[in-house]
Amino acid sequence: MPDHPQFPGRPGDWVLYKDNQLIAFNKPAGLASAPDKQGSPNLLQIGSAYTRHDLYPIHRLDRPTSGVILFGKKPAAQAQVSEQFKARTIEKTYLAVVGERPEKDSDNLVHFLREGKGNNAEIVDSSDKTAKRAELKYKYLGSSDRYHLLEVTLITGRKHQIRAQLGAIGSPIRGDEKYGFKRANPERSIDLHAYTLAFDHPISGSRVELRAPVPEGAVWEAFASLLTSRS
Repeated sequence: MPDHPQFPGRPGDWVLYKDNQLIAFNKPAGLASAPDKQGSPNLLQIGSAYTRHDLYPIHRLDRPTSGVILFGKKPAAQAQVSEQFKARTIEKTYLAVVGERPEKDSDNLVHFLREGKGNNAEIVDSSDKTAKRAELKYKYLGSSDRYHLLEVTLITGRKHQIRAQLGAIGSPIRGDEKYGFKRANPERSIDLHAYTLAFDHPISGSRVELRAPVPEGAVWEAFASLLTSRS
């Protein structure tokens, strides 16, 4: 399995969990989850080559986002876990590095989103019939010299939801120019990381809890001791 020099490590280094039903990776920022119109490298294809087995997408992460992502090795496993996403029995938390600390240290955010121009999510009035309700909870964890770390728990799973909602309250994610941060990261990533994922195994029914180590780099390393104390 060849290296992909634009991404850290080798695909085997990204594996967080695997058995004969499922495999989970810690997706590098900048890598697409699945094939797209640009035809660029994507984790579905790389993961299938690594496992020498067809993989079946269960959910996705935005290309600029890093963190835990789960694939089925069998269509039945894909379908069973996908139903858990629909039923909202999956537990997901994200870590977001923001430049502006929110006014409240914790809050429950509800907005209405619709797809806008340029593949963006737009926040609109609840009366807009094309909009979908988006809800999340966030909690302030701590600060470095320049940035602030939030833990985000998704209640719904809308496209670009965390990015749009944090931008709407004046706390856009570092590097996310699309939703209000002043400048992009050099590699076009954003500092949003899918940190934990918990689901019921499709065969045993036991609860599986996965945690993806945060990316390397000074921004994340500034919060290392804070995250270690919470694990």
